[in-house]
Amino acid sequence: MAERLSEQEIEARLAGSKWTREGEEIVREYKLEDFASAIAFVNRVAEVAEEANHHPDILVHGWNKVRLSLINHSAGGLTEADFELAGKVDGLT
Repeated sequence: MAERLSEQEIEARLAGSKWTREGEEIVREYKLEDFASAIAFVNRVAEVAEEANHHPDILVHGWNKVRLSLINHSAGGLTEADFELAGKVDGLT
C-alpha cells in the first residue's frame, strides 16, 4: 500500500500549483474551449490515468469545464501517486 504524505509534504507539493486542497483530496478545474475540447481532454486524462493505474474522479459540467479530484482511497489520503498523476495531467494542457 502507498504511504500517505504528511501535511507538510502535501503543502510543499501544492505550493505554486494550480491544484488546491479540499478535505483529503486535491482538485483542479479546467476550462476548455468548448464541449468537444472538454471531452477530448477527459479522454487524454483517461489514457494517462490508465497508464498510471490511478484514476481521478472526473466531472464534466457546464459545457466546457472539467473538474478532477485525486485521492488514494486505498491509502486513505494523499500519496505521491496523486501528485505524480496531477503533474502528468498538467502536461496535457
